[in-house]
Amino acid sequence: MVKVKDAEVPEGLIYSKDFEWVKAEGAKVRIGITDYAQKQLREIVYVELPAEGDTITQNEPYGTVESVKAVSDLVAPLSGTIEQVNTEVQDKPELLNEDPYNKGWLLVIAPSNMEEQKNLMDHPQAVEWHKGLSED
Repeated sequence: MVKVKDAEVPEGLIYSKDFEWVKAEGAKVRIGITDYAQKQLREIVYVELPAEGDTITQNEPYGTVESVKAVSDLVAPLSGTIEQVNTEVQDKPELLNEDPYNKGWLLVIAPSNMEEQKNLMDHPQAVEWHKGLSED
């Protein structure tokens, strides 16, 4: 785990520049928003997610996160078919603020094109990218 300013950037994940993380779990991947994203949004009050069986496309919006501050699109880090939706996050959106990398995950998908991972950042790249964000 690396901290950049006050945002955690865990090892073992890959990251998108749309503030989402991806964790490989065999042939599937788990997706969520980063600690940096939840801190920027502040108090998250609502999450809208697609249904199991739906497909998502890399770099395309698939849902929204609403906070007391703003409504933000969730943008797919990879394309694939949704295998599981974290309904607990829909019932308790504050889980995204409390535990974005564990209880606050959003989707589990079966990726349709693993080559798309080349468009994402590995841990060292993500740490450097987060350092650039916090300089703004």
